Amino acid sequence: MKNSIDKLRREWKLSADEYKKLLLCEDVEILQYLQEQAQEVAYMHFGNRIFIRGLIEITNRCRNNCYYCGIRKGNRDIPRYELTHEEILACCREGYQLGFRTFVLQGGEFPEVKDNWITEIVAAIRSSFPDCAITLSLGEKSREVYERFFQAGANRYLLRHETYNEEHYRVLHPEEMSLTRRLQCLDWLKEIGYQVGTGIMVGSPQQTIDHLVEDILYIGRFQPEMIGIGPFLPHRDTPFAACLPGNMELTLKLLSIFRLMHPTALIPSTTALATLAPEGRERGILAGANVVMPNLSPQSQRKNYSLYDNKASLGAEAAEGLMKLEERLKRIGYEISKERGDYKQ
Repeated sequence: MKNSIDKLRREWKLSADEYKKLLLCEDVEILQYLQEQAQEVAYMHFGNRIFIRGLIEITNRCRNNCYYCGIRKGNRDIPRYELTHEEILACCREGYQLGFRTFVLQGGEFPEVKDNWITEIVAAIRSSFPDCAITLSLGEKSREVYERFFQAGANRYLLRHETYNEEHYRVLHPEEMSLTRRLQCLDWLKEIGYQVGTGIMVGSPQQTIDHLVEDILYIGRFQPEMIGIGPFLPHRDTPFAACLPGNMELTLKLLSIFRLMHPTALIPSTTALATLAPEGRERGILAGANVVMPNLSPQSQRKNYSLYDNKASLGAEAAEGLMKLEERLKRIGYEISKERGDYKQ
């Protein structure tokens, strides 16, 4: 197995069978070696710097009914909100003062009537903070709308494909949603010129190792600038409420694999990891991640952006807890970088 890990580091890819064997491997020594190689590669390109992104959850309204998501349209037990133009700019001002140079606007999928509103917000942030990067994570749109967002000043777009397998996609999504459409959106984003992020939930209901191998091969072909990997976490108000959460070790294994496949990619240690275990964020970084996304949203609304149960949004997961985050990173030998942290080939 060490030979496969060395090959992955050297050639940035393996065969489907080699990926499967690595994902199934439970040898502690081999897994430690995988993590060490991923750490080394991340350090070669980024040193001990971890980029910070200011996450602003602009709305929990969504037109979709994905079976795994707490803000799904069908959940009638969650108070809905939508930040105002001024509230979003206030979050950016606070973040800028704290040293953030990337803002991530995340939300449920708006109906098309809201697209002009988003364009105006992006333009206002670009005008007010010309030295900052603007990342959007707002779901599926038409190519024309993605182009408008880009022309208004957005630099990056996050759109996790969640699964590349059609049958598994149908387990997770209602009939009116389409994997083909999702993948088309990712292609459009790349063609337009965004730095594009995609990724998966690890351990989502009925996911198999073969599904994960398909995801790895797709991400290898797509060559995203950002890769978002986090464990599946259940939400009490979804059809998957009784399902077990994703596995921490398998999630970390995938983080290391993706770091070796994509040495310069921007890979976050996600909030879901920090929710799954108190030391989850640090373990993600030690597995090869190089980005964290503290929450800049108004504190009064954070509990309502409830993608899964018990979501971490305070302490070191919050923008106001930046000093705590710095202390925790320092303990494992890393430090915060307040650069924009753009993708570099």
